[in-house]
Amino acid sequence: MTDQPISPHAQALHDGALVWDGHSCLPLKPGANVAALARHRAAGVTYVSINVGMDMTPLADIIAVLSFFRSWVRCNPEHFMLAGSIADIGRARHDHKLAVGFDLEGAVPLDGRTETLAVFHKYGIRQMHLIYNRSNAVGGGCHDTDEGLTDYGRAVIAEINRVGIILDCSHAGERTSLDMIAASEKPAIFSHANARALADHPRNVSDAQIDACAAADGLIGVNGVDLFLGEPGGGAEAMVRHIDYIAQRVGIAHVAIGLDYAYDTEGIEDMTSGPVDSAYWWPPEAGYDFGKVRFAPPEVLPQVTDSLLGRGYSDDDVLAVLGNNYLRVAAASWQ
Repeated sequence: MTDQPISPHAQALHDGALVWDGHSCLPLKPGANVAALARHRAAGVTYVSINVGMDMTPLADIIAVLSFFRSWVRCNPEHFMLAGSIADIGRARHDHKLAVGFDLEGAVPLDGRTETLAVFHKYGIRQMHLIYNRSNAVGGGCHDTDEGLTDYGRAVIAEINRVGIILDCSHAGERTSLDMIAASEKPAIFSHANARALADHPRNVSDAQIDACAAADGLIGVNGVDLFLGEPGGGAEAMVRHIDYIAQRVGIAHVAIGLDYAYDTEGIEDMTSGPVDSAYWWPPEAGYDFGKVRFAPPEVLPQVTDSLLGRGYSDDDVLAVLGNNYLRVAAASWQ
């Protein structure tokens, strides 16, 4: 999947690009091997957003994981740096470091208190889903009854806009995600979701979701999970088919990359901070089998660059997909 040679032009373009991975995962445990992120840096990534918790994660565990991740990055300044601003990302690129930010997958840890968002922002969370697969007080999940965004959800979005966090609609139900996009004053994104027209899975996004997201100047980050790509084994070509579909539908300015790569995981227990009801959060009837699902690693990214060029996309188009589109959205959302 990752050892295919690429053209000299693709390699040079990739080496000079701002490369932004909108969502990847380390084990949600203090003591996790954060050093594994060196693979992102070696693959030419400038900025990666790392998950620190999901709807089923207790707030105390989120704080412990976030504290450990932040401490590790601070203690390894030669190749890594914490990034919470556009200027930080510029410095990381100049210094050939990997900029690391954080995201949270779900609003349950807020426990009904929107003021907690300012605390999350202070400690480096720059992107946030409101729902993780199952419905909560904000609205409907992609694997649940979807009755749309609630009044509380609108209050959460208003505060997300105010404090400077990117609103992420991944894992939400279709109706709720459309409500979220409409309610936000800033561009909303799907950080790691593929085109449902190519792979009919509830975690993917419909044409209506793609259209609404693009109309609000947001973006869809194509992921490398073969279950959501609709092709066993996945890989660069499968990812590029989804990138191309979205670009042809709404324009190159609204597609990006969110690998959703999971480091050091041998099962769902490694992706969470404690025991969870995996059949509830990841229903088997939707195809979730974490012993068989394959995640495209960061090493696939130069191949994505090469494949896009091979399809006739210009250098500027490829640079937009690799990171410039995400930079635009972050500039509109972050404070």
